[in-house]
Amino acid sequence: MKSFQQNLLKSFENAFAGMAYFFANDRNGKIHLAITLAVVVASIALHIFTLEWMIVLLCIGLVIGLEMLNSALEKLCDLVEPNYHSTIKVIKDISAAAVLLAAIISVVIGVIIFLPKIMLLL
Repeated sequence: MKSFQQNLLKSFENAFAGMAYFFANDRNGKIHLAITLAVVVASIALHIFTLEWMIVLLCIGLVIGLEMLNSALEKLCDLVEPNYHSTIKVIKDISAAAVLLAAIISVVIGVIIFLPKIMLLL
């Protein structure tokens, strides 16, 4: 049983190491982290409701999670084929498009949640 606990702990350590690497070394990771901090501050300042918090946090998790997968996939593609390859380009474009789609939908959701609250302040 101790081996299972050690393996589980090691899995969490690896995951947190990957997260730390992503936010410290990935340009888009830094951008997403900055946007996340701004959204959290705005959410606190505008006193969003519990359901709105849940939606905002899901959007944050979805966008950052997809960006992490996109980054990992790009690194794998570069390792497999360091030179230009048309199929690798399509793979990278599609994975980037997944992040873009999630980000666009998240912005729309943000507008739906935050704009009415901002308009009340004006």
